[in-house]
Amino acid sequence: MKTLLHICCAPCANRPIDILRTDGLEVTGFWFNPNIHPFTEYRARRNCLRDYAGEIGLPLIERDDYALRPFVRAVAEDIGHRCVKCYEMRLYETARQAAEGGFDSFTSSLFISPYQNHELLREVAERAAKEYGVAFLYRDFRPYFREGQTFAREHGFYIQKYCGCVFSEEERYRKPKQIIP
Repeated sequence: MKTLLHICCAPCANRPIDILRTDGLEVTGFWFNPNIHPFTEYRARRNCLRDYAGEIGLPLIERDDYALRPFVRAVAEDIGHRCVKCYEMRLYETARQAAEGGFDSFTSSLFISPYQNHELLREVAERAAKEYGVAFLYRDFRPYFREGQTFAREHGFYIQKYCGCVFSEEERYRKPKQIIP
């Protein structure tokens, strides 16, 4: 079964890639992250993923357009609820790419993060799957988060300090980090 894995970054993707491959799936990575700011952060995450994909022989599709302006326009009306727009932008594009590329299913490395709104992610992915007629492969990768972070450190990956958007970067300086249930 061919699965398209949306990847936010190599530190979050290393365990999902391994798990999906162990389950016998043919995994292709998909880089599309218009939320990441500034450009230097975007480039560091993308380049780390490129290097890792090359090391492990992971096919990687890149939608490599730094899209700060479209992202900000999409969330500007309601910054407090920006995450749903961000999830929609990335997961709908992943579902579209999966459908057009002949993949059997899609999922995302975002499902490893205890900092993301897991149920909202799942709901958005299910809507995207329905709209594009491609299966959403649900996996809760959160139990592997610490293992993935350890792997990333041991392998010298670039490890970010915030979700990616300019607003989450601001928040990391304004309040203590909290894990979203």
